[in-house]
Amino acid sequence: MIQHLTWIETDNTWPYRNLAMEEYMTSHVLEGECILFLWQNRRTVVIGKNQNCWKECHVGALEEDGGFLARRLSGGGAVFHDLGNLNFTFIARRADYNVDRQLQVIIAALEALGLHSEKTGRNDVTVDGRKFSGNAFFQSGGYCCHHGTLLVDVDRELMSRYLNVSREKLASKSVSSVKSRVVNLRELLPGLTLEQLKMALVDAFSQVYGMRPRHMEEGELPAEEIERLTERFASAAWKYGRKMPFDYELARRFGWGDIQLQLHVEGGVVLDAAAYSDAMDPEFIGRLPEALKGCACGREGLCGALEQMAGEYGNGTDPGGASLSQVLSDIKALISESF
Repeated sequence: MIQHLTWIETDNTWPYRNLAMEEYMTSHVLEGECILFLWQNRRTVVIGKNQNCWKECHVGALEEDGGFLARRLSGGGAVFHDLGNLNFTFIARRADYNVDRQLQVIIAALEALGLHSEKTGRNDVTVDGRKFSGNAFFQSGGYCCHHGTLLVDVDRELMSRYLNVSREKLASKSVSSVKSRVVNLRELLPGLTLEQLKMALVDAFSQVYGMRPRHMEEGELPAEEIERLTERFASAAWKYGRKMPFDYELARRFGWGDIQLQLHVEGGVVLDAAAYSDAMDPEFIGRLPEALKGCACGREGLCGALEQMAGEYGNGTDPGGASLSQVLSDIKALISESF
């Protein structure tokens, strides 16, 4: 049961430090506490934990322009941040974590500003079908994090320049480009400022949970631990991931997201594997490579490895609403059609 609320904002706009602050607060949130963290990144593409950065982002153009590539801990797809975007994070223990209630804070804040919005699809908040907020989620043990974007006055030309959105994904949203799919809140609420939006969010946080939040100062976080986490998020190994030689590549988009499997095979056995996806459950996809290593490279061997993984994982539901049995069934179908 939520007993106290905390909210914190930062003037820092370096993405790796913001991700470090978020991770630290997630792993140290108290029982009965819910934290609202408000933050911004300057010219950054943030990819999901299991995404292939070279496929999702024009990395060269981004970095040549002085921008940053960042990889978060949650699943989902790539997003563009600049100072026209406000990010929010809700952090709580599992017993106090409620995505619908957390999203109600966003919807109530917009309602107070005079705008009706609603949750649509697996992770979006929209106005009249146009997206101004994308959400993603991760859990570590009993600690949970839900974060998202709020497009206030984002440069959509730069968004189009840096993001490489597949035709299949755009077609699934019935739009021709990433730029046409999103809307800035300032287009709908002329004159809206970031400060107005922040205060509306804090007020809605109080209203939805029925208590006033305490304002946490950034200086209350341990500097050395934040620096250590920042260095990890900024490292090339974390940002870009590893490259491996592969002999087979299988890829397709499903209702729950896309999947790209790469297999390095010798003597008919999978020596190494990689899995890339914008699926909402980061841990489930992250376990696929280990499940496939060492099995025979063929329909029977690969599907058998996935069935064993299914038995170990159980039949839960990912944060986007898809059943994990459906995700595995789709991946097995892709394998069966490919071998």
